[in-house]
Amino acid sequence: MDFSLSEEQQLIVSSTREFVRNELVPHEREVEDTGVLRPELLRELKHKAIAAGLYAANMPTEVGGAGLDAVSWILYEKELGWTGYALQYSCVGRPSNILLACVGGQRERYLLPSVRGERVDCLAMTEPGAGSDVRGMKCSAVEKGGDFVINGTKHFISHADHADFVILFAASGEEASARGKRKLITAFLVDKGTPGFVVRPGYRNVSHRGYTNSILEFTDCRVPKSAVLGAVHKGFEVANTWLGATRLQVAATCLGRAERALESAKQWAVDREQFGQQIGKFQGVAFKLADMAVELRAAELLTLEAAWKLEHKLASDTDMAIAKLKASEMLAMVADEALQIHGGMGLMSELPLERIWRDARIERIWDGTSEVQRHIISRALLRPLGG
Repeated sequence: MDFSLSEEQQLIVSSTREFVRNELVPHEREVEDTGVLRPELLRELKHKAIAAGLYAANMPTEVGGAGLDAVSWILYEKELGWTGYALQYSCVGRPSNILLACVGGQRERYLLPSVRGERVDCLAMTEPGAGSDVRGMKCSAVEKGGDFVINGTKHFISHADHADFVILFAASGEEASARGKRKLITAFLVDKGTPGFVVRPGYRNVSHRGYTNSILEFTDCRVPKSAVLGAVHKGFEVANTWLGATRLQVAATCLGRAERALESAKQWAVDREQFGQQIGKFQGVAFKLADMAVELRAAELLTLEAAWKLEHKLASDTDMAIAKLKASEMLAMVADEALQIHGGMGLMSELPLERIWRDARIERIWDGTSEVQRHIISRALLRPLGG
């Protein structure tokens, strides 16, 4: 088994690292202090990312993306994870892979402009009463007169405020199942500005300042059949085909932030002296660093293994769940221990640790909570035995 990186992968890592640290990191303080990513700064950094060849790197070459293999993509995401979401996700866009389900005119209207950076998408599944229980969604799409009429509310929708259109999942019917009736889901492409579709400010949250969430309201919003992404009632099939790898993306960004926290803690353990010696010479600190390094290494290997399996079409939902669970919980531990090593200074905004510590909390919730990941893993363990 070869764990070395190819020359191309080394170049991807070095070029992404250089861009993040030279172009994005210098703006962290402004975003943290104001809670806003200025539109003019977003445009400037986005143009730089496009010029550097880093924009839409997750998309295949046949649609204009960089066409990174899964392992290279994870290495790229890890480097982007060094900084906050407002800068790395808004400015170095990765259009949702679900747009690869676009056909016909949808490709020219949504897919290709998104890859070129001309349009921005957002993904809308979560509702006030339906988070992990996607089948419990109440936002409905009813066929009327050859169109679909959408009614309902979505919330926690990331970067919807500066998106041009939404990839919307709505309940479009029912079918019988062993557990009774269950909802059928259809995916739609809905342009911002469509009558009956309103984007409202979302909630203030402790994680990812400047990376906003919004509330989407649909009131008798009429869209044509051409807005259906995939097939009617087949929204789950569309999602399962293209969205599974997003949990690997979360895992990879957790690796980048954990690495930054560990590097900061190591340097502090060398520079800070107490009782006449470097604090890193005290076993209480040294063992923390060792445990942090072990957990980071384990999470990285699990994430890269899942990426390798994804590239070779061997990955399962369990592989994705294991990587996401381990990496997100590892980040929480590493961020907390790094802050502890710094003592009171770790909580001060002069250092990035308090941001990393705050931002870490969301990773165990979005893209499937830790409990959902454990459910996926345990189900895979027990089903072959009849459990």
